Amino acid sequence: MKHLAAYLLLGLGGNTSPSADDVKGVLSSVGIDADEERLDKLIDELKGKDLQELIAEGSTKLASVPSGGGGGGGGAAAAPAAAGGEAAAEEKPAEKEEEKEESDEDMGFGLFD
Repeated sequence: MKHLAAYLLLGLGGNTSPSADDVKGVLSSVGIDADEERLDKLIDELKGKDLQELIAEGSTKLASVPSGGGGGGGGAAAAPAAAGGEAAAEEKPAEKEEEKEESDEDMGFGLFD
């Protein structure tokens, strides 16, 4: 990814055909060493290709990929307000139940042991 990012940065900067040395220069300017094998493979695959066309082609491919569910259902509607004070008086405050922590002793081992 770092090689591709440097290649694309060079393309944005006006270099329509960045070389391996150009990409190495960008990476070394921020203290990153380039992987020769991956960089050579990237340069070979992108040689003679227009970056804008590749990005447009990739965008159309990504548009056809399912990206998750259809979304959750809507939240429930709020209950209508009670008429009169009787309903409010009848409601008791909810009692809080103390949550008990599960101990590791029941299982015989600890999760992080």
